[in-house]
Amino acid sequence: MAFKLEQEDDGVGEVSEINVTPFIDVVLVLLIIFMVAAPLSTVDVPVDLPTSNAEPQERPDEPVYLTVQEDLSLVLGEAPITSEALAAALDERTGGNREERIFLRADGAVSYASLMDVMNKLRSAGYVRIGLVGVEETAAAPPPAR
Repeated sequence: MAFKLEQEDDGVGEVSEINVTPFIDVVLVLLIIFMVAAPLSTVDVPVDLPTSNAEPQERPDEPVYLTVQEDLSLVLGEAPITSEALAAALDERTGGNREERIFLRADGAVSYASLMDVMNKLRSAGYVRIGLVGVEETAAAPPPAR
């Protein structure tokens, strides 16, 4: 009895190694695509902003805060006031100085129309220097509910 231990192939057999050349080619093509597409995905609004030569203003020692709460009630500093008494309260607080800046704070639920109404009352009282106060975002906050 004769046994043959070796198999004869036609030179075609299984290759146990992975050919990484096509994989590298695909990765390089994707890299080029992302490098070209990334700058195009940013949104730019072309704006030609004017330059200012004004000196930065000093922050007042005791700023005058007017707060519009969610129920549209007004608070001057820490004291609640009515919209009818706004002009008199501001004159008393600022000493009649109509050039003093009024810092206006409003709850996020206050409508734009209500905020404009308060700003119009400030203007009719003679206070035209109004600063809107906001909070800087420190972390990704969820969008406001509608």
